[in-house]
Amino acid sequence: MKNDPHYFPYPSRRQLIYARRGLAATSQPLAAQAALDILKAGGNAFDAIVACAAAMTVLEPCSNGLGGDAFALLWPAKEGRLRGLNSSGPAPALMTEENIRTRGYTSMPRIGPASITVPGIPAAWAAISAKYGRLPLGETVEAAAILAEEGYPASPLTSRGWKQSLENYRIERETAGGRGGIMEGPEVFEGWFQVFAAAPSPGDLVRLPVMAETIREIGRTGSESFYRGEIAAGIDAYMKKTGAFLRAEDLEAFSPEWVEPVGASYRGFDIWEIPPNGQGMTALIALKILENFDFPQGKDHPDTIHKQIEALKLAFADAHAYIEDPRIRPVNVEALLSGEYARKRSALIGEEALEPVSGKPEAAGTVYLCAADGEGNMASYIQSNYLGFGSALVLPERGIAFQNRGFGFSLDRDSVKYVLPGKRPFHTIIPGFITKDGLPLGPFGIMGGPMQPQAHLQVVSSLVDFGLNPQAALDAPRWQWVEGKKVLLEPAYPLHTAAALGRRGHDASYELNEGSFGRGQIIMRLPNGAYMAATEGRADGYVAAW
Repeated sequence: MKNDPHYFPYPSRRQLIYARRGLAATSQPLAAQAALDILKAGGNAFDAIVACAAAMTVLEPCSNGLGGDAFALLWPAKEGRLRGLNSSGPAPALMTEENIRTRGYTSMPRIGPASITVPGIPAAWAAISAKYGRLPLGETVEAAAILAEEGYPASPLTSRGWKQSLENYRIERETAGGRGGIMEGPEVFEGWFQVFAAAPSPGDLVRLPVMAETIREIGRTGSESFYRGEIAAGIDAYMKKTGAFLRAEDLEAFSPEWVEPVGASYRGFDIWEIPPNGQGMTALIALKILENFDFPQGKDHPDTIHKQIEALKLAFADAHAYIEDPRIRPVNVEALLSGEYARKRSALIGEEALEPVSGKPEAAGTVYLCAADGEGNMASYIQSNYLGFGSALVLPERGIAFQNRGFGFSLDRDSVKYVLPGKRPFHTIIPGFITKDGLPLGPFGIMGGPMQPQAHLQVVSSLVDFGLNPQAALDAPRWQWVEGKKVLLEPAYPLHTAAALGRRGHDASYELNEGSFGRGQIIMRLPNGAYMAATEGRADGYVAAW
């Protein structure tokens, strides 16, 4: 990993950011600044990541909110090892196949009351703050409350996503029962329209005062009110009113889980992800397959892209066949990431595009943010409401937009995604981290639904295989596998690359919406203890440094 700070092979409006005392990177400048203010107030990287996360629920509500889920990979310098936090909520006790089919659904609903699972974000903030933070949670999240109370000018990214959600929900509300699988009636959208219907244009002042007191109460009580107190009681009443399955008992039973991260070696570097129920394993499986190839013709050569796409397709096939909540059925991580299995899978990759098929190993609407401080603490964190604002249900007096992660379940009893009470759904959001020889290099992540493991693969390959610095690795054009042999390319790829992929059997076409290719951040520690950071040009990304 050369990381030459002077080598930028792709057009970029951004430079690497260097700092010694601390920095934070995310897709909203005001959120990164909130994190930096916490560092300057005596907090550490873990306080900073919580401050940033809380601010993001206000600044980019079209991607995440107080009713969503979160995952984190944390490097506490004093412990000298990576820690993982899974704060994704399970299916409520009433979310059963029978109850869902009784409402007339033949598959899991995409949005609406029946798609809501237990929220995990407030518990994630409290858990990180309590275990590794230095400041009280109430102080850490206060900047977010002020942003909600006093207002902020909307960024272009927030404006675009918000307006798209407004249009989607307006159509859903007007045609409830006729499209989108919403059968409970248009009234379930009313809370959302009360709080979020005024979609801003860039620069318009946004105020979300109902969120301010909710955030402050989460801070004051260490999230207890959200799960076992006044907020929980309000959620319970709202869920009953709208016909959702979530109840106070589900909230009370929830707590985040500290987990051991899962890693895979890739050409001398160790790449780390959160273990299942997330899709981070997809990136690791693909990298292990890819390790069996060399790329002498360069990063953007069609042969390199072809092999990356094929490795990713095989990895996705395995992920959808085997990854589920390990508390329900164990996932054989070692077998899926073994060198022998990767070699068998790599042998399937030839000159022609394949239809993705899972193998048989032995026994077997998101925001990303990262932060680091001068003591060597580092955090890789991601949170989401899933599709835009999530389920389209919002508790109006609290400003809590509830996620639609139930859409990740299946009504097929033979599927690993089969819905069960207490089971966590298959998750798309994945934070990443890189170490070498047991020492931390730093956090990275690229948000964007099923694009996330694809972008993880491409960015890690750019860093490791081709020695690009973090900013160049983010600037590089990306491809996106959709399904079957269909592949989307960013316009920066030349026509001869698309034509060459087509000759190999790929159904390749260009996609003009750059947002569909992910939005990432990277922080890397330098040998002298300082840091360099990069942020995504496809978003309103920003690095705040000290």
